[in-house]
Amino acid sequence: MTRRGPIARIGAVFVMIAALAFAVAACGDDDSTSDQTGPEDVKPVAQIDNLTGVDTQVTLDSGFVDALTKLKVTPGPVGDATISNDGVATFPITGGNVTYYDPASPVRPYVQGVIDHEGSGLSLTAGKTEVELTDFVIDPGTSELTGTVSANGKEAATDAVLFDLDGSTLKPLETNPDGTATLEGTTVKLSDDAAGLLNDTFGINDLEGGLVVGISAITVKG
Repeated sequence: MTRRGPIARIGAVFVMIAALAFAVAACGDDDSTSDQTGPEDVKPVAQIDNLTGVDTQVTLDSGFVDALTKLKVTPGPVGDATISNDGVATFPITGGNVTYYDPASPVRPYVQGVIDHEGSGLSLTAGKTEVELTDFVIDPGTSELTGTVSANGKEAATDAVLFDLDGSTLKPLETNPDGTATLEGTTVKLSDDAAGLLNDTFGINDLEGGLVVGISAITVKG
């Protein structure tokens, strides 16, 4: 078996992050679908079978924070997540995989895989009611972030679509001296399902799908 050197592995990471950029930017495109199609003999251009970090950061939008404040809902970190004083929420990447096919090939979606964030999440608390959104999974092929929803310690939903990802605001790929790569600028929006669930839980009707939660920066290494 041929072993890839560090330069080859880093190069694969850069290709994969660029692929993520194309996939997220294509959110809503007819080519972005969860149904995998194409001949089985088509070989991927690049593949990372085991993502080993680093994290996904979301700079919380002031409009989102203001909306929560008006509703007397307080956001907070869960598990290994953190929220800085300047409103940056950080969720460690715990695993996953990404495969990138040539966009000209018949394989759809041409970016496939998941980015896992187990053991961390975001809490929303109002009075005695606390909702936790945890164990985020980013699917670059569908431009969605799913996770587990718990209310007052009881699981309410799993694999729920929590946030939609809009890549139209993406910045160019940044490569870092430590061998990681960062893709920054994707807009994170509250999904219709999550808005409905939160409204029901808190007994309100103020939250709507499409509310901008923040801007993300995904840093990975393979």
